[in-house]
Amino acid sequence: MSGDDAGDPAGREDAADATTVPVTLYTREDCSLCVVAREAIESVAADLDGVTVALDVVDVDADPELADEYGERVPYVLVDGTPAFKYEVDERDLRLKLLAAT
Repeated sequence: MSGDDAGDPAGREDAADATTVPVTLYTREDCSLCVVAREAIESVAADLDGVTVALDVVDVDADPELADEYGERVPYVLVDGTPAFKYEVDERDLRLKLLAAT
């Protein structure tokens, strides 16, 4: 059975998908820390070989529930669904978290 799976194009696509790590950045307009956090995430993502970052930027002010939940606690970053950073993104720590998530 594993021989069939090895020749299956869908199996290769699944393997490629395993290297994509979802990152969610909660932000708001006119937030200088949010801009810095996004730049850090994009910089680390560009430097990682074999890992693709699927960055989802969410404006907390667009949703009253998110605005209530996060208030002024932005930027807030989730890596693979797990809270990872608040206010500042440490690039070295982000790199390690992304590699651990693959």
